[in-house]
Amino acid sequence: MVTFSIPEEVASVASTLEEKKFEAYLIGGCVRDLILGRKPKDWDITTNANPEQIIASFKNTFYENEYGTVGVVNDEATDETLKVVEVTPYRLEEKYSDNRRPDRVTFSGRLEDDLKRRDFTINAVALKIIGKEGKKGLYRAYIIDLTTGIKDLKTGVVKAVGEPIERFSEDALRILRAVRITTELGFSIDPKTEAAIGTTVSLLEKIAAERIRDEFIRILMSDNPMMGLNLCRKLGLIKYIAPELEEGIGVDQNKAHSYDVWEHTLRALQHSAEKKWTLDVRLATLFHDIGKPATRLWSKEKNDWTFHGHDMAGAKITAKAMSRLRFSKKEIDKTSKLVRWHMFFSDTEQITLSAVRRIVTRVGPENIWDLMQVRMCDRIGTGVPKESPYRLRKYQSMIEEVLRDPISVGMLAIDGGEIMKATGLQPGPKIGYILNALLQEVLDDPKKNIKGDLENMAKNMAKLSDTDLKKLGDGAKEKREKEEDKEIEIIRKKYWVK
Repeated sequence: MVTFSIPEEVASVASTLEEKKFEAYLIGGCVRDLILGRKPKDWDITTNANPEQIIASFKNTFYENEYGTVGVVNDEATDETLKVVEVTPYRLEEKYSDNRRPDRVTFSGRLEDDLKRRDFTINAVALKIIGKEGKKGLYRAYIIDLTTGIKDLKTGVVKAVGEPIERFSEDALRILRAVRITTELGFSIDPKTEAAIGTTVSLLEKIAAERIRDEFIRILMSDNPMMGLNLCRKLGLIKYIAPELEEGIGVDQNKAHSYDVWEHTLRALQHSAEKKWTLDVRLATLFHDIGKPATRLWSKEKNDWTFHGHDMAGAKITAKAMSRLRFSKKEIDKTSKLVRWHMFFSDTEQITLSAVRRIVTRVGPENIWDLMQVRMCDRIGTGVPKESPYRLRKYQSMIEEVLRDPISVGMLAIDGGEIMKATGLQPGPKIGYILNALLQEVLDDPKKNIKGDLENMAKNMAKLSDTDLKKLGDGAKEKREKEEDKEIEIIRKKYWVK
C-alpha cells in the first residue's frame, strides 16, 4: 500500500467508473511520475468499460479516435493539466503492418492484456486508488507491476516491455520516444533495448514528420537536450530528424572556438536549457551554425578557418529542415530570422544607435531579446565561462535605448494641425515652439495631457510674441533633452556600460 497526492478531479473519474461497477486504474506516464515524485503533465486511466459505457458515465466527454480513448472534460478545473482526463479501455492490438499503428484494436476485459502491449516497463505500471488518506488530495493506493517497472524506475532504466524488436516494429516512434524519456528522466537505456534500436532504426522512415517533430521538441525542451541529441547521434537517429546537424561533426572552427561545430552547437543549446529559455530560442540556437560546414574556407592570410555567409546559408538550411518536420510557417520564419541575424556583433567603439535600430527593424522588436539570448548561448558554446562580456552588455543597453518610448511631441494628445485649428495660426516655426512648450508642461504634470486642456494652453501661448514663444519653446526643448539624457544614463547604469 502506498500514498500519493492525486488531484480530486482525477480520483473522481476513477471513482465514478467504479460506482458504475467498472474497474479503473491510473496508468502510464502519470503513474511513472507519481512514483518518481514528479508532477504529472497529463492523466490517463484504463478500464474494462468500452467507449460507449465510458461516455455514458460522464456529462462532458469527447471521442475522436480509433483506439477507444475517451476524453473526460472538467471545465471547472483551474489547472490546465486537469481539464481533460483520458480514459481508455483495456486493449489488444493485432499486427502493425505499417510500423505505425495496429491493423486492428479490440477491447479486453483484463488489465494484464493492456499492460503487456505497452511500450516500456516504466510506463506499464498501474495504480489502483483505494481511498482518501485523510488530508486533502492524499489517496491510498496499491501498485500493479507485471513486468519490472518498479525496479527499472529505481535503477533508472528505460526497457521495452517483452521483446524490444517487436515493440519497435509495432510503432517505430517508440525508438525516438525511448531517447526522449531517457533524456527527460536522466535515465539510461537497457542494453537489449538499445541493441534493438540499432536493428530497427530505419523504420523511422515510415513515421509521420509531425510525430517525429513532437518528440524532437520534447527533447529540446528537456533539462538536458545535449544528452538527448548525443544519444540520438550515438543510436543513428539524427538523420531521421535533422540530418544537416550531423554535417557539423568533426568540423573544426577558428581559434575563437574550443570545439567543433557539433560540440559547440550542443553546448550552446544546453545553455539555453539551463536558462529555461523558450523553444524559439532553443531552435535558433540549435540551428545557428548549421551553415558553417557548407561555407568553411581556409584563409592563408589569417592562417585560420573562415565561415563567411554561414548566417545566410544557415537561415535557408534551417527553413528547409523545419519545413520537413512540419513546423508552422510562423515558427519557421522566426527561427530562420534569428539564425540569419545572429552575427550582428561588431566592435563596441563602432556600434551606433542607427545600426542597432537597423537590427531591431530586421528581426522585429518582438524578437530582439530572443536574438540576444541566442547570441549569449553562442558565446557560451565557444567555451568561455561568462555570457555577458562588456560589448554584449553594451548592445543590450543600446537596444533598450532604441526600444524605449522616446520623449517627443508625438506623446501629446494634440498635434500641429489641431493647434492651428484651435489658435488660428498659420504653418510655421511658432507651431513647433508651442508643441515643445506643451510637451514640457506634460512632462512636469502628465495629468495635463488632455486635448481640451492642451488646446486652452496653446491659445494662451499663441498670444505671446514670437521672441517670447521661441524662448519658451527652446527652453522646453533643452529641458526635454536633459530628461532624455537622464533616462539613457539609467539604462546604461543598469548594464554597467558607458
